[in-house]
Formats: sequence, C-alpha cells, structure tokens
Amino acid sequence: MKLPLACCRLQTLGAALGVCVTISFTVQLLGRPFQRRAPAAPAGHPPAPCQPQTHLVFLKTHKTGGSSVVNLLHRFGETRGLRFALPHRYQFGYPSPFRAERVKGYRPGGPPFDIICHHMRFNLTEVQKVMPNDSFYFSIVRDPGTLGESAFAYYRAVAPAFRRAPSLAAFLAAPGHFYEAGARGNHYARNLQWFDFGLPVVRDEDGAAVAAALAGLERDFALVLLAEHFDESLVLLREALCWPEEAVVAFAHNGRPTGDGPRVSPAQAARLRAWNSLDWALYVHLNRSFWRRAEAFGVARLQDEVARLRQRRADLARRCLRGGGPLPARAIPDGRLRPFQPPGRAQILGYALRAGLRPAEREHCARLATPELQYKDILDRRQFGGGQRIHPTWGIAGWGPGGGTAPCLGTPELGDRCLNPDGGQVCPMEPLCASVYLLLVMPPPRLIGIGVPRYSLVPQFTWAGNRHPNP
Repeated sequence: MKLPLACCRLQTLGAALGVCVTISFTVQLLGRPFQRRAPAAPAGHPPAPCQPQTHLVFLKTHKTGGSSVVNLLHRFGETRGLRFALPHRYQFGYPSPFRAERVKGYRPGGPPFDIICHHMRFNLTEVQKVMPNDSFYFSIVRDPGTLGESAFAYYRAVAPAFRRAPSLAAFLAAPGHFYEAGARGNHYARNLQWFDFGLPVVRDEDGAAVAAALAGLERDFALVLLAEHFDESLVLLREALCWPEEAVVAFAHNGRPTGDGPRVSPAQAARLRAWNSLDWALYVHLNRSFWRRAEAFGVARLQDEVARLRQRRADLARRCLRGGGPLPARAIPDGRLRPFQPPGRAQILGYALRAGLRPAEREHCARLATPELQYKDILDRRQFGGGQRIHPTWGIAGWGPGGGTAPCLGTPELGDRCLNPDGGQVCPMEPLCASVYLLLVMPPPRLIGIGVPRYSLVPQFTWAGNRHPNP
C-alpha cells in the first residue's frame, strides 16, 4: 500500500531523528571528543578555507619538549583573550589522574574554558567536563632511547629506581635490580609516556592489548607531535588548527647546552627502548601516523613552510635576544626570565632581552622568552586577580615596567615550596613528596635567604635546529 505524502514525510523525519539520537547516544557511550579537523590540502595546492581552532587540549608529556608548545599556546590564548583552564598551582594533581575539580574556577555548568595545557595524567572523562565538545586534542612524544636519559638526569631525586643506581650505565645493566613497580615516583623510571597518556596497565608481550590501547589513543588525539621533528610538527599543528604561520613561531625553552656528542650511546639507547617497551611501541605507532599525515600535507610544501618557520625564529632571535640565542641562567639578570636549575650539574639555558627595545617590541619579545611557570602566574593574575606582592619593575599585566608581581619559582614535581627570585621568600606549590626532598637536599638554614638554589624538573631540550635532541 502506498502511504500518503504527509505520512512519508513524517516517516522520513522520524527516521532522521532516530539516527541523530543513536549517534548522540553512541558518542556519549564511547566518551570520545568531537574533533574539528581541517582537511589536508593536496600537495601543491593551497589549504581550503577554515576557521582558527581556539578550543584546545594539549597533553603536556614529560621530557618531550612540551614547554615550547605551552609557550605558543600561552601567547596565542593571551593575545586573543581566551580563557585558560589553569591548575590551582602548577600541575593538575600529577601523578594522580586528572580530575575536573583540579581546575581553578571550574564548576559544573560554569563558563567554558578554551585551552588546557599544563601537566596532567590524562583522563578523558574528566577533561570533557572542563573542555568544549569540539576541542582539538593533541600531544607530543619522544623516542624513549633519549627520553630515558633525560628522565634519569632530572628525576633521580624522586624516582627510587634512579636514586638507587650510581649511574645510568649501572641502571641499564640491571634495571630490574633497582626498579620496584608501584613505588611512589617510579612512574618516572619506566614507560613514562604511557603513564602520562593514562593508558591502561598491560603486559608488553600482550600485543592485542597494546594495539587496543594505542587505537584508543588515536581516537582521542587528533595529532601527536614528534620531539625529534619539532618544526615539522609545528607546521602540521598550524595547518590542523588553521592558525597563521607566525602563531607557531617559538623559542626553545628549558634547553641544555649542546654537547660534543650524544648523551647516550647506541647500545644504551637500545637498552632504554627495551626497558621502556610500552613507550617504544607507542612512539613507533605514533611516528608512523605522523609521517602519513606529513605525506598527505605534501613533502615539498612541508619543507617550504619549515624553512619559513626557521627564518622567522632566527629573525626574532636577532631582534629580541641579547646574544641572539640562549644564555646560562647566571647571565640572565631578570628573574622573570631566568630558568630553573635542577639539582646536579645540568645547566638550563634561558633568554635575556636586548636593551633598547621599544615598548611594544619588548612586550612581544618578553612573551616569547618567558618561562612556563612565570607565564602561568601572569595568566592566573589576568583571569583571577592576585594577592601577590607588587614587583617594582613588573607591569600590572606582567610585561611592562611599573608594577605587577614577581613570579613564584620552584619545583612542580618536587616541591610544596618555591622560592621567589628577588627575596628568596617561600611560596606554596603543588605537593608531591616535597617534605622528604626538602629535608634531604635543602638544609633548613638555607631554605630562606639570598643565594638559595632554585630547582625545577620541567621538560628540557636544546636550542639548535629543527629538533630538540637530548632534552
């Protein structure tokens, strides 16, 4: 029997509604974010028109060069008046899984946030409570063959497995002798990136479980950058976000001086990959995905844009920086730009601005050169005001002369205390076994006063070239 036209229309409408409801229910059930992805243009063709993406979730993994990415996100968001999901202090309760209540100013049904980019252990369900459904999720990874050396150097004070080993060579000779699974702080000592992504605990020999975890990661994250190909990563990020090319120009933050050779031998790198086998599987998988995306973008187009990016960075360095590049911390007189120095012999480089810059130029250059924690404090004051003391040479907005507050410097991973660079005063910070560490490394008579060492364990990487080797 042929149905009347009105019935057919109602029937079609009902079917369409049913499909919409089914899709909506499925998305909620799976808990996956919607991703607004700009389609890659064919090689040799300009990209299709798009709208800049301003809802961003960046999972800042440890020891991968994420501080430079955070700097460009800070600058992009601040200059456009975007709202940051900030931690109450400097991290979102790491190493515990992320929870929405860790975000300063969050309340269910409250005003939305635009960008979240500070250290967390990823927890998709809780992040979705904070961020809009169309947020673009991305992160950065690094070869565990070099990341492991960096983690050993920077986390010896908090990872018992590293602390017990007299050297990296001794640790790699028998890592199981020093490592105890589940011990507080030992997540730094094995498969750190797998941990940061919040992936399930699986046996590395269970190939099906590893593959399932990585498939879930790729469903959640629209793009994962590679530390070893940082400039190419920035170009692909810019294209995915539909940002202008100048928006992804960044100086390398928290770098170490380039040595005479690699910090690990090929044999040590192979041992580190074997010890961190889940991280190696993760890196290999995401490396392939990255280069598939690069090929879709177009190799010649990618090379051209990378060259323009490097030229812009070099021009800004000449225009902004004293000496045209990074300097040792002792050579940086401005505490607002001075990077943290971790315990031990590692030297972290930072930047000093050239004298005689015009006010607008100085503000732009300062944004490029300001370390992550100081910049986070500036954003916090802009969004929430502040009860911190006024610094005599810091602008009220944080950049120019005439007021403002000095940043509270310290150790996110280690400390419930931090040191103000001007007077050595002690400020609260994110707690994580801080009391034990302070008793061991910072004798009580030196806790307050001039000349107190300043500690930090934020990701480090070098300045030179396309990549950030050996952070």
